[in-house]
Amino acid sequence: MSSPAGWYDDPADPTQQRYWDGNTWTDQRRAQQGPSPYQGQFGAASQYGQAAQHGQVYGGGAAPSEPTRPAQPQYGQYAPPQQQPQQPQYGQYAGPQPHYGQQAQYGQPQYGHPQQQGYGYPGKRPNTTPDGQLLSGWWRRVFARIIDSIIVGIIGLPLTGYFYYKYSQVLWDYFKTTMDAAAAGTPTTTTSLPPEVYKWMIPAVLIGLVVSFVYEYLFLTKKGATPGKMLLGIAVRLRDVPGNPPGAAVAKRYGFDMGLSVLGLVPLVGTLAGFIALLNYLWPLWDDKKQALHDKVAATNVVRV
Repeated sequence: MSSPAGWYDDPADPTQQRYWDGNTWTDQRRAQQGPSPYQGQFGAASQYGQAAQHGQVYGGGAAPSEPTRPAQPQYGQYAPPQQQPQQPQYGQYAGPQPHYGQQAQYGQPQYGHPQQQGYGYPGKRPNTTPDGQLLSGWWRRVFARIIDSIIVGIIGLPLTGYFYYKYSQVLWDYFKTTMDAAAAGTPTTTTSLPPEVYKWMIPAVLIGLVVSFVYEYLFLTKKGATPGKMLLGIAVRLRDVPGNPPGAAVAKRYGFDMGLSVLGLVPLVGTLAGFIALLNYLWPLWDDKKQALHDKVAATNVVRV
């Protein structure tokens, strides 16, 4: 079982403490807040900075005795051949080895600097905020966004339903007219939608964006997470300050997304806006701080809770 997050003695330097985030060591260090962890544990002679007495080793315990050496033959005396220890062949089991982070026993090879058992560096250090809170993975954010989009769509349906109905009706009539003309042998050459389509589509999109903004603003400032994020166990906070994000950060965060959505309605410019929006959602996959572009604008992070 992993130890809870907090300040512990630094296994690499007994004069300071290091912050353990519950999974691994962070880079935060501070001076010891009391006597050295080695003081009193190994005896008075083992205090940090105090010289050992003659014949005494640090740690207060006796030095390990040397293995018994065979008696050396006198000059001219027959010396029986000594058997050399057999080395294991390639692929042959060489006996138990010390665990990573555990000090080897006397006579066993030591691998690197001995550390306290149970505290080691994993192969890949998890991403955290500066104060040690674990960051959310990309897939959690994606599924939370899908859940929130469904909820916002249901909430905004009474306001946007009529506009979407008229939009779909105009769009269906346009496609039906185009197909009938092609069947009659007089296909149309235009690829642009009729202006009446935008008459109903633009109000529906803008109303949906306003509903979505109110949804995000209220939940993030009051709870720190939307219902979709709550279900996935994640929340939004400022990168350097824990707690619910302030309203200004939420406005910047969502304003970036809203601006890209509005630009997406403009011909030609909408193609570039759509590409930036795609990059925005994919950015946490390679960013070392796991931030999307709207997170960088608002200085926020999505974290595990």
